[in-house]
Amino acid sequence: MGNEHGKDFEAQVREMMAEDAYTIRPSAAPYPAIRRKGATERRRRVAAAGAVLVALAAAPVGAYALSGNGGDGSVNTAAPLPSADVSQGTKPTPVQSAPVGPAGPATPGQLLDGITLAQASDGLEKCIARQLEGQKGMSSKMPRPDLGDAADYRIILAMNSTGDSNAPGDGIYVVAVKEQTKQPQLTRLICNIKDGKAEGANISAGGLEFDNGGPVMPDDNGKLDRQSFIDKGNWKLPFRWGAIGRVESSVTKVTVSYGGSTSEAALDHGWFVASGTLNQQVTLAPHIKGYDNTGKVVYDSDNDAGYEKTLP
Repeated sequence: MGNEHGKDFEAQVREMMAEDAYTIRPSAAPYPAIRRKGATERRRRVAAAGAVLVALAAAPVGAYALSGNGGDGSVNTAAPLPSADVSQGTKPTPVQSAPVGPAGPATPGQLLDGITLAQASDGLEKCIARQLEGQKGMSSKMPRPDLGDAADYRIILAMNSTGDSNAPGDGIYVVAVKEQTKQPQLTRLICNIKDGKAEGANISAGGLEFDNGGPVMPDDNGKLDRQSFIDKGNWKLPFRWGAIGRVESSVTKVTVSYGGSTSEAALDHGWFVASGTLNQQVTLAPHIKGYDNTGKVVYDSDNDAGYEKTLP
């Protein structure tokens, strides 16, 4: 009897535990509803990110970062950031451009006859390479200007060259200058390029001082403004000519008269550069005048004892 009562009590306890276990078990998760909500949230975020990408495409400068969701579930607006990844308070180091060649002239008009800066630079590089190659066979006792690299120079003039009896064949002239500050010296190169090859060069190297005592010192190179002495009185016409020289900072204007016409020179970092076209034979050298900022003539080549007024 006692055993039967014990069995009944055990059965009741098991039944009660089973009922309690059911009551504390969580209900099944509403998976379809959660899935729909997740899909909706993803679409909302994609739409917001797409709007930011449109803004990025329209923005001219800078990168943008998108913040996370706000506490209210909204997406924060995009904020401009520096284009480089840097920590707060640190400025990005500017990217330095590698030297790719000589500097160009101060004005576009110093590159004449359709010659581009790239073509002039290529001609200068070939000219320097040819000169350095030729110097290898020279005696070490002979003075040699340090030509350096083409990237050390500034091109101040490029124009067509006319072949003559001494140097047949047309080509181009490239004029470039280089200043050295450690040992103050100025190097000036006039390179003659024909058919893409360096055919010759006129090189001048010396101190930075003016040796004529005036504020303008013409470069009487005998190349840019005349044809060969062999062809005297029988030049090929029309003839593209050039005139170059150095000027002090007090000089604000330079004019060059040649063959009956006058050209105003370009001023380029201490140099004057003029050019023109001759349609007639000439016997007088270019006439050069320099002016200060008041218009006063401060230099006249007619009064320069060291300047040749007539052509040889």
